[in-house]
Amino acid sequence: MVDIKKVAINTGGGDAPGLNAVIRGATISAIGLGWEVYGIRQGYTGILEMSEEEGIIRLDSNRVRGITHLGGTILGTTNKGNPFEWPVKEGDKVVAKDRSDELLEKFNKLGFDALIAIGGDGSLGIANRLAKKGLPVVGVPKTIDNDLASTVVTFGFDTAVTNATDAIDKIHTTAESHQRVMVLEVMGRYAGWIALNSGVSGSADVVLIPEIPYDIGKVCEKVRQRDEIGRHFTIVVVAEGATPRGGTMSTLGEKQVGREVKLGGIGDRLAHEIEERTGKEARSLVLGHLQRGGSPTTFDRLLSLRFGSAAVRTLNEGKTGVMVALNPPRVDCVPLDQAVSKMKSVQMDSDTLLTGRYLGICFGD
Repeated sequence: MVDIKKVAINTGGGDAPGLNAVIRGATISAIGLGWEVYGIRQGYTGILEMSEEEGIIRLDSNRVRGITHLGGTILGTTNKGNPFEWPVKEGDKVVAKDRSDELLEKFNKLGFDALIAIGGDGSLGIANRLAKKGLPVVGVPKTIDNDLASTVVTFGFDTAVTNATDAIDKIHTTAESHQRVMVLEVMGRYAGWIALNSGVSGSADVVLIPEIPYDIGKVCEKVRQRDEIGRHFTIVVVAEGATPRGGTMSTLGEKQVGREVKLGGIGDRLAHEIEERTGKEARSLVLGHLQRGGSPTTFDRLLSLRFGSAAVRTLNEGKTGVMVALNPPRVDCVPLDQAVSKMKSVQMDSDTLLTGRYLGICFGD
């Protein structure tokens, strides 16, 4: 059992609404147990690249006051901070260096007894590897993509879907006014949850997700069908990881050391294909980082506070190497090995997907 007196918190990967609420929930709960709480800036960068004064900040009740409703993270984050593949410049090249042992040594020298690691599949995969090397860690599932299988939902997802649905509502008016096809590209990487939930909620006509390779002919057929019944506009929602049948994902540039490949460009590609095949004017819009910005919804605020407090309770119970997870009505914990072993993708018997089909939405198949 780990005797906790001094705990560290970090946030890694892409930002998500609710990060600050987790930080506050964990900090206030830990202080209530008499623990000291510190934040590591920019993932693990605060330990590996910064001085202690610059990279480590004391978190007290004053520091976390009034941050529950704020988007982003007061600790900062990065998606290039994998200590097992740290980007290091050697001559004209950037190579990956394993700095995990150095990280553990510095972590211990700082006197930390445990780490609360807030992140998505990539960050929690790193946390799992550090746990196997002896670091006492509890993970908190953060990702707007909602692709972690061991929790019913991740925080940040509800806000992202709300933002995407709001955008769909807004493009309806311009699409109908100009009788255009409007293609909205949303995030989600290899999972279609944002596209599916916002597309169904926003009354989209076509929703394309990574789990269902699409036939461009089927998409164009839907556009023509709407024209025939006097609906001279079409709303298409496409996940950034969607692929045409027999094709590949659209990416932006080459993969960089220490980070995942950037997805994007499918919206523009799709709009051009639809316009060429149907003769209808088609425009694309990439919602991008607007999905992950701004204040978290009530659902995400509450879930984040629950996760932060649960992470502290989990440590206090002597459990490490685990991730807190929503298992309604409780927040439980699952081994990190299990948490990162499988991606949660949209299943073909998903009730939301079936609802969309019965509502007449085209999924490209």
